[in-house]
Amino acid sequence: MFKKKKASGLVFYEKKRLVSTKEIYFILSWVAIVAGAILLAYVAVFAFGIRTTVIGDSMEPALYNGQEIMINRLVYNIFEPKVGDIVVFKPNGNENAHTYVKRVVAIPGDTVRITDGVMYVNNEVIDYFDDIILDAGVAGAETTIGEDEYFVVGDNVNSSDDSRNANIGNVKIDTIIGKAWFHMAGRTEGAGRIH
Repeated sequence: MFKKKKASGLVFYEKKRLVSTKEIYFILSWVAIVAGAILLAYVAVFAFGIRTTVIGDSMEPALYNGQEIMINRLVYNIFEPKVGDIVVFKPNGNENAHTYVKRVVAIPGDTVRITDGVMYVNNEVIDYFDDIILDAGVAGAETTIGEDEYFVVGDNVNSSDDSRNANIGNVKIDTIIGKAWFHMAGRTEGAGRIH
């Protein structure tokens, strides 16, 4: 009788997988979530991570001297500043100057004048101010706001260096850092959004 000959050659064994497909999917989904969170945090810090301190009393009662505010740098890349916004800017783009915080009262194309202590924008009275305006500055004569320019004034109008002063003038869009959107605790109130 013939003996059955053993097959010669290489023999392959299937190794048991150390990690299943389900586990790989689970790990990859967590990596994607963490990467998304890091990206979101980066965008948030880039857009809202700048803060500055209000210097002086020109924005009282809305903001106080020494109060810290957060700046939304992203908003004016998408939208234009509008009347009522509180903006943060460097006067005339001077990087060595401290930041100014003022309220937009007129936008491109608007006319501004101050007569008998009252501010008029497009011949309508602006009522942001509690006091009679003592110094009309350049707004003593009617002026039209140019393209990409904004007329800004401090809420405490008689204690504010703003667009009425020739050395500041109308604020150009490219000198605006962003919109003041959140303030830290003030003298008598808690932190909150600026409206």
